[in-house]
Amino acid sequence: MNHARGTRGAAPRHDDRRRSFPQVAPREAPDGRFAATWWGNAWVEALEDTALDPARLARGKAYAGRGHVDAITVTPGRVVAYVHGSRTRPYRTEIRMRTLGDDGWERFLDEATARPEHIAALLDKDVPHALEAVTGLLPAPGDLVPDCSCPDDGYPCKHAAALCYQAARLLDEDPFVLFLMRGRGEQELLAELTRRNAARSAAETTAAAPPMPTVPARAALAATAPGVPGASGAPGAGLLALPPPLPLPDRPGRPAVFPPDPEAPDPLALDLLASEAAVRAHTFLATGHDPVAALTPWQDAVRLAAAHPGSGLTASTRALYRDLAYALDRTPTDLARAVAAWRQGGAAGLAVLEEPWDPPAGPFDRARPALLAADFPAFRPWRNRLSTESLQLRLGRDGLWYGYESDTGREDWWPRGDPDPDPVGTLTDLLGR
Repeated sequence: MNHARGTRGAAPRHDDRRRSFPQVAPREAPDGRFAATWWGNAWVEALEDTALDPARLARGKAYAGRGHVDAITVTPGRVVAYVHGSRTRPYRTEIRMRTLGDDGWERFLDEATARPEHIAALLDKDVPHALEAVTGLLPAPGDLVPDCSCPDDGYPCKHAAALCYQAARLLDEDPFVLFLMRGRGEQELLAELTRRNAARSAAETTAAAPPMPTVPARAALAATAPGVPGASGAPGAGLLALPPPLPLPDRPGRPAVFPPDPEAPDPLALDLLASEAAVRAHTFLATGHDPVAALTPWQDAVRLAAAHPGSGLTASTRALYRDLAYALDRTPTDLARAVAAWRQGGAAGLAVLEEPWDPPAGPFDRARPALLAADFPAFRPWRNRLSTESLQLRLGRDGLWYGYESDTGREDWWPRGDPDPDPVGTLTDLLGR
């Protein structure tokens, strides 16, 4: 058996009713929690409220923290993994739970399609709090039934507790794992969500849309046909007036939601691009100006990645960074650094990251005495940059100072904090003083 450690968030091998995940590398939060999302914490709370022995829970958490849980397989109503204990051969451990019945799934689908933002959240691997109302979706005390091949008769034993804690990490990464535990696969759910969302959107559009002004084709042709009374036959003569332009919507529209298809591009990337196109079109109609027309392909890719919803490198964010970076012959790390610069200062921030320059005398020359007067250590100058071993200030062409940090001695600079016209202010923000 191969027990090599995998990486958190690696793409699982799965069909729609079975998903297998590599060994999960835990990352315990500073407050001691194993889960970071509200639904992941609901899973952990169900385990801890059921446990009869807190000491076994503590040992299970320690097992999970030391990587004793091998690859995890999830099927409807069951989570299975081999967990290493005191003997050489690991124990087969599983957690069983009830699946959600048809009535429960109807309630889930009704709530998920009640508002467009609910579907958008699910596609971004987030669970709207409105879905808490679906009885039986989130685990409750006594809902998780442990079983293990070890001789310990604890409820749960430390091996089952370790599996539960690590499973919470899978739920954090992808809530569709929870839905699979309850009986429905991701493809099946997305297809049904798509169908219901399309039906709801069509019904709303039909009910809300006012009659569109039209010109009957028969009347338009008759007015310009030769020999028709009242028609001059001259170019443009007798044409009926076109209907007035449609009013500009209050906001850009949202694209349709499509389930993933192995033969099609990533649906999340398509959704991002379609949403971006809608925003640009709406801005152009309203102002006559395309705000991103002057950007280079690299700048536009950075802008797109920086606008991706959510924070942190989720699975969908990693896929987006990978594809954008590959298309422009860059690395995902290059893109992540550029995104940090864009979020720090837009196109000007990206230029500060990538384009060292020689500033004229004036603000740059006054920066070092100002920093010394504020009791900051001496900074070494190079072009538009002032550096220590781990801190750096960069003067942008816009007159703002941008903060950067690096591990000592690595010269691996990352944008941090907000730009400021005062270098002392930038550094104070950077250090959190």
